[in-house]
Amino acid sequence: MNNIISTTPIPKCEPVKSYGPETTERKEALMEYDKLMNKVTDIPMWIDGKNIKSKRIKNISPPHNHKQIVGKYYEGDKKHINAAIEAALKRKKKWEEMAWEDRASIFLKAADLLAGPYRQKMNAATMIGQSKNIFQAEIDAACELIDFLKFNVKFMREIYTGQPESSSGIWNKMEYRPLEGFVFAITPFNFTSIAANLCIAPALMGNTIVWKPSESQIYSTKVIIDLLKEAGLPDGVINVIYTDPIMTSDIVFKHPEFAGVHFTGSTTVFKNIWKTIGQNINIYKNYPKIVGETGGKDFILAHNSANTKEVVTALIRGAFEYQGQKCSAASRAYLPKSKWKMIQKELLKELKTISIGDPKDFSNFMNAVIHEQSFNKLRNVINKVKKDKSAKIIFGGNTDKSVGYFIEPTVIITKKKDYFTLQQELFGPILTIYIYNDTEFDKTLKLINHTSEYGLTGAIFAKNRDVISAALKELRFSAGNFYINDKPTGAVVSQQPFGGGRASGTNDKAGSYLNLIRWTSPRTIKENFVPATNYRYDFLKK
Repeated sequence: MNNIISTTPIPKCEPVKSYGPETTERKEALMEYDKLMNKVTDIPMWIDGKNIKSKRIKNISPPHNHKQIVGKYYEGDKKHINAAIEAALKRKKKWEEMAWEDRASIFLKAADLLAGPYRQKMNAATMIGQSKNIFQAEIDAACELIDFLKFNVKFMREIYTGQPESSSGIWNKMEYRPLEGFVFAITPFNFTSIAANLCIAPALMGNTIVWKPSESQIYSTKVIIDLLKEAGLPDGVINVIYTDPIMTSDIVFKHPEFAGVHFTGSTTVFKNIWKTIGQNINIYKNYPKIVGETGGKDFILAHNSANTKEVVTALIRGAFEYQGQKCSAASRAYLPKSKWKMIQKELLKELKTISIGDPKDFSNFMNAVIHEQSFNKLRNVINKVKKDKSAKIIFGGNTDKSVGYFIEPTVIITKKKDYFTLQQELFGPILTIYIYNDTEFDKTLKLINHTSEYGLTGAIFAKNRDVISAALKELRFSAGNFYINDKPTGAVVSQQPFGGGRASGTNDKAGSYLNLIRWTSPRTIKENFVPATNYRYDFLKK
């Protein structure tokens, strides 16, 4: 087998199933949803290939039905954190020395398992644990994760085949070593695919992982673990712990073998991680890789040449799909005065048709926000706006947590350019609109650029190409993913590699080779076929 110079299967983005009435996938998803909702799933930690339990048990309830218990997980302590690190380091040498084709095969198998028998398990777990409707679960937990698994293999091979030039008598090679030590993955609640990819991407490149998922995503973490087990992932490559964040960080970031962190979460937490790593820099064997995607205050800008219905559709989908709990969600909009009445009329008409509730009811466009803490924060923001004369709620604003953590799609309009809901990331179904004078389009571009500290996603709606070009130039650093006549959410692996700058992260572009190469430490190898036998150069001759 060592004489094979192999190519990998050509990946294609996984087709999104419709889940329309009477479709097979709809029936299968509902069947799996009911099955999981009617039992309590046991979720131990996974360290060195073993299920690990502790005496501290915590219940899991769906955000849309917080009185029902669907799972229980085991919270770990210091010994579990250390055990996970030890397991990762123990497996390191064997895993990195495994042929890259063998590593690739594991994750390609996981992709096909997910496309088949695991699809509705993953979707239903995401619907229940993270309160996503079936479509949001399908594009995330199924399709995007399948795409990550398949395209990462393609990107890995492209990286490995990137070799330097050689010259006469010289053969130059580039070896893409994994990092020296272990990688720490800290993952968010909102995307099952991102949670998995933050572990899978560095693991594919030969690294071993300590994974701490969000407490609010542990329910679907169980399915990811089961999937990887069945795909043949060796013990100790990915180790999963459910531990206190501060305690975990204190141990991990003080370990000399800490090699890198793969993070998605809040900007404040990421900055604190960066600061901690800096303070501990003399402890480490190498300079750790720090890769993070954090917050966003993402915008939609409409020009007066834009189509009203296109703008309204983008506002609703961009701001309110998955309750606005996407780092890419459109949470601020800048609309021209000449078109505002038409946009407002269409927007309010469409918003009135949106239903909110349990994901099991496929007619619900929106579901619950993730937990009570988020609900209370968003409710407080809404109440603050209601009392404020410089802003007005023109739709929504009602909340109810008696059964689940439900918040209406809420639209705020303000004349204050620096209003707090135009600046702060809220991570919920709240959209703030600012109306600008048509003659001040260029000024509005500058306003968008400087209102927020973030630089993740943004969109321009216009028919005039000069306007689009002007927006692209002025807003160059305002969004790492920029959309022309489309909503600023829904990046597809390999098509729109995802990530932003400024306070939104390191912009290492998940869904491309740019992320994978961060988990390597290249080594240049030069072989001289005919070595010199005399130190004297020609210039020394008299």
